[in-house]
Amino acid sequence: MAEIAFLGLGVMGYPMAGHLKNKGGHAVTVYNRSTAKAEAWVKQHGGAFAKTPKEAASGKDFVFCCVGNDDDLRAVTIGPDGAFHGMKRGAIFVDNTTASAEVARELHAEAKKRGFEFVDAPVSGGQAGAENGVLTVMCGGDAEPYAKAEPVIMGFARACRLLGPSGSGQLTKMMNQICIAGLVQGLAEAIHFGKRSGLDIEAVLDVISKGAAGSWQMENRGKTMNAGKFDFGFAVDWMRKDLGIVLEEGRRNGANLPVTALVDQFYSEVQKMGGKRWDTSSLIARLDR
Repeated sequence: MAEIAFLGLGVMGYPMAGHLKNKGGHAVTVYNRSTAKAEAWVKQHGGAFAKTPKEAASGKDFVFCCVGNDDDLRAVTIGPDGAFHGMKRGAIFVDNTTASAEVARELHAEAKKRGFEFVDAPVSGGQAGAENGVLTVMCGGDAEPYAKAEPVIMGFARACRLLGPSGSGQLTKMMNQICIAGLVQGLAEAIHFGKRSGLDIEAVLDVISKGAAGSWQMENRGKTMNAGKFDFGFAVDWMRKDLGIVLEEGRRNGANLPVTALVDQFYSEVQKMGGKRWDTSSLIARLDR
């Protein structure tokens, strides 16, 4: 059993922290900007809550974090009352936020100066993956702290791997989002085409999902896209945030990402249609309007 803090109880962090407490058997203290959410978590799972990230992190073996973006991450780590001001020497900070590789490297260096460790560990699997404890975790950092953190991370994961030095987890998550953007747009166009052609879409999806066109998106979102239902997790606003990180990194490293840039524009159209909180499969809505 480890002493753990978890910072950020959104749609992902809330169940992830719960798995660390219940499945992992760890002592967990939570922090959330909205104290009501932290109180609700403690009422449901036990443990304790703190009023600041610094207080939550004080004396803990591991500090996990899942917040919105680079600015939020800096605020809960090095900001006033941030976790970095309370962490003990030798502790490990595991960041599950989808953020930039740049901020991961910045916080890794800052942690080293303060005598503790930092692992960037963004996740994939969406709200359902978090609730079921079957997330995929992509990590960057040093081998020794990763080896200590991996058994704890597996409390909410089905796969976890160290992919290189600091920032590598975030770069891998960027690749993940590039793949998703292209896959969802292709699936949207296929369903739109099939509907215009008068085909039985569910029957077609059942057939082609067994061949080379098959994918997780087709299996899990094809029928709901056809039905115009877009309330299945990861929101368009968050996908645009992620794709913005991808495109910025592409400008930095010289990668050519024409499809990703185009799909990002398509998501901006979905936002203007009122779909900011629709899930990412809503790309079909701009084709069917």
